[in-house]
Amino acid sequence: MGQDQTKQQIEKGLHLYQSNQTEKALRVWMRVLEKSADPAGRFRVLGCLITAHAEMGRYKDMLKFAVVQIDTARELEDPDYLTESYLNLARSNEKLCEFQKTISYCKTCLNMQGTAVSLQLNGQVSLSMGNAFLGLSTFQKALECFEKALRYAHNNDDKMLECRVCCSLGNFYTQIKDYEKALFFPCKAAELVNDYGKGWSLKYRAMSQYHMAVAYRKLGRLGDAMDRCEESMKIALQHGDRPLQALCLLCFADIHRSRKDVQTAFPRYDSSMSIMTEIGNRLGLVQVLIGVTKCWMIQKELDKALESIEKAQELAEGLGNKLGLLKLHCLCERIYRTKGQQQELRDHVVKFHECVEEMELYCGMCGESIGEKNNQLQALPCSHFFHLK
Repeated sequence: MGQDQTKQQIEKGLHLYQSNQTEKALRVWMRVLEKSADPAGRFRVLGCLITAHAEMGRYKDMLKFAVVQIDTARELEDPDYLTESYLNLARSNEKLCEFQKTISYCKTCLNMQGTAVSLQLNGQVSLSMGNAFLGLSTFQKALECFEKALRYAHNNDDKMLECRVCCSLGNFYTQIKDYEKALFFPCKAAELVNDYGKGWSLKYRAMSQYHMAVAYRKLGRLGDAMDRCEESMKIALQHGDRPLQALCLLCFADIHRSRKDVQTAFPRYDSSMSIMTEIGNRLGLVQVLIGVTKCWMIQKELDKALESIEKAQELAEGLGNKLGLLKLHCLCERIYRTKGQQQELRDHVVKFHECVEEMELYCGMCGESIGEKNNQLQALPCSHFFHLK
């Protein structure tokens, strides 16, 4: 298959993919990969396969194609291709919650001396790196990366990138409990979709609606949270977006738990858990298990709550997710206080404070810990943050 035919077939695949005929598109692209003798065409088709597998939540396949793409880039001896392929490798590892590897591949990208094309990818590299630091609960470095990505987006007038960074910032502020900012950023993302997103994939709209739903729930606006989450889920189902379906199910379950409707929450946690397990989102599984734990606690089933905590702890330790561990120590503290087990209680109080210190979650002004309750925060240019009050 020559250059022109390769190009033609890639376009055919893209057309099928955009009309929601994903499996047919994958077959067309796989045929190009097998038959094409054009390395640049092969590189491009691998990019299409990587994106498609990412959106379906087939992250192990995504990783496999990213590795092949690096070999193709080396064959082409072009630093721009190499940067792009390392970014895809970083993103694959980010999706598989291999955060240290993600950071290391992102650094490789930033150290490559490509042309202006590579420099345009630096915003996406910074975003991926920020997401990985957030997965490790390294908040200051995560914020630095997100702000850098935002600067790249503004300088290159890249509205899609800006939209994605806003969603990540929503997630960031949800975690450190500044819920006003956690809502502001996904609202900004939704505005960008409305103003510029006519030709964009619907996943941008779905992602912004999902992050708004999370913030609304945290603010106690459960009706608004439910509306946004339903809209996001509708798009996720239409497009076979398994990762987003899992997140929406988790959000639905959390909303029902906030309403103390544990019986409706449990099956949604179960459905979310089975998709998260299938796609390999271990960080998502920690969040699901924390929700399940809280449901058992509402029902005063403390031993079942401790079983869920144990599973979550193992996952959070494996990922290096310090915020997850902090939340789990906090839940253990409550359970052992209720049970009157003083020694275990003391152990978890100590571990809780170790986590706070490790994450440097202290206000630079008043010295109180950040992220214990909803508080408006302000970040300095050096990415240290403190209580607005």
